[in-house]
Amino acid sequence: MTDLHPVRRALLSVSDKTGLIELGKALSARGVELLSTGGSAKALREAGLTVKDVSEVTGFPEMMDGRVKTLHPMVHGGLLALRDNDTHVAAMNEHGIGAIDLLVVNLYPFEAALARGAGYDEMIENIDIGGPAMIRAASKNHLFVNVVTDVQDYEALLAELDRNDGQTSYAFRQRLSQTAYARTAAYDAAVSNWMATAIEEKTPRRRAFAGELKQTLRYGENSHQEAAFYTDGSNRPGVATAVQLQGKELSYNNINDTDAAYELVAEFDPADSAAVAIIKHANPCGVAKGATLAEAYQKAFDCDRTSAFGGIVALNQPLDAETAAKITEIFTEVVIAPGASEEAKAVFAAKKNLRLLLTDGLPEPRKAITAYKQVAGGMLVQDKDVGYVGMEDLKVVTEKAPSDAQMQDMLFAWKVAKHVKSNAIVYVKDSATVGVGAGQMSRLDSANVAAAKAGRMAVELGLEESLAKGCAVASDAFFPFADGLLEAAAAGGACVIQPGGSMRDDEVIKAANEAGLAMVFTGMRHFRH
Repeated sequence: MTDLHPVRRALLSVSDKTGLIELGKALSARGVELLSTGGSAKALREAGLTVKDVSEVTGFPEMMDGRVKTLHPMVHGGLLALRDNDTHVAAMNEHGIGAIDLLVVNLYPFEAALARGAGYDEMIENIDIGGPAMIRAASKNHLFVNVVTDVQDYEALLAELDRNDGQTSYAFRQRLSQTAYARTAAYDAAVSNWMATAIEEKTPRRRAFAGELKQTLRYGENSHQEAAFYTDGSNRPGVATAVQLQGKELSYNNINDTDAAYELVAEFDPADSAAVAIIKHANPCGVAKGATLAEAYQKAFDCDRTSAFGGIVALNQPLDAETAAKITEIFTEVVIAPGASEEAKAVFAAKKNLRLLLTDGLPEPRKAITAYKQVAGGMLVQDKDVGYVGMEDLKVVTEKAPSDAQMQDMLFAWKVAKHVKSNAIVYVKDSATVGVGAGQMSRLDSANVAAAKAGRMAVELGLEESLAKGCAVASDAFFPFADGLLEAAAAGGACVIQPGGSMRDDEVIKAANEAGLAMVFTGMRHFRH
């Protein structure tokens, strides 16, 4: 018994009509009878194709503003009937139900309505009912029925029909079915998650996750791991929405690091000043503001030139030629920016392996979105850390008050620390990082690492004293003991910004006073694991 089955009758009912006419003509030329609904039928008919309205098949007109048109035994019987089951065939004959061999459906544009911020009533009207019901019916009966939910599969369908003389194989129908179930799952996930937000349900009893394949990756974090990149349809500016102008395919680590870099640099308003972040292994090795991007890049680069090699560079303003020339002086994996001049593109064109990603803008750092992290047996779900601290939120806790310039550096350091893996210690001077301690098991170790980097770079730059001399120090969480604070002071720290809240705050404040430091509390921490 062959697993090939002919396609003689097709039902086409699509919201996205891209490629519909071409598909209809191709199927008609192959002798396939066309059924359709509403706007799809109208479009096909206007293209000169012979189409039978579903209402002719069901004997019922479309009603209730199109809400009821395909939910009928004449449709679902044609999709669900097992062609090799005598009872099913007898029922079809008795009730005049014709077999439907191909279903082409894409759903009401719920995700598009969500992306443009449609109101509640409009969102409800964009929830498709008949489409998912037909898709699930056809997918279940993939032993005989083909179901196409994506315009990208039109060509594959026609190629399969040509390859098999108007028939499709079981393996082909299985692949279509899997894709179809994933589509309805993603659609339901979008509806469910939107509704949870709309009704302010913070922890729904069930939560759905979905994504669309953007890219199959060569491997994951390591060469023995398989990996792929899926997008969630949120259209947040960044690596998922960027256009890659040049360079080889992004790797798993490239994508992860580029996301970290762009989210960090977006903390700095481009209308205020140019900013550059250089990332290595998801941690910043240099972040700076400047009067120009070139100046900001140089300051960021001078924080840790060694780690910057092979790093990711993110800019908060469109890339210009001068900055592009500076970036190409060392090996850089990826550059991401909200645009680039033609001159800058020309500079990068000489570096064929350098990936240049351009976006339509910067992500909004204070926009609340949901963050997920997989653990064995489940998912951790939380709001993305969009915590913000301004000058008015800072509480001076030491005898010595920081100067205005120190306040600015502390706030800069605080924004960077938010994007450094915990335990995080960040040294900043003149709106540029001069030392970063990341991911250590103790805050004392992070302070040591940041100090060592600042000292090493001073030697490389031919300076007589550490870059950290007179710097502002940020700690992503409170100092549990005074030792980490004193280590930062010994490195050259002059002022400190930290959350506060330790049982030993009094001890830490006393140590800061004795060391002549100015210190402020934020009342907020920024753990990043």
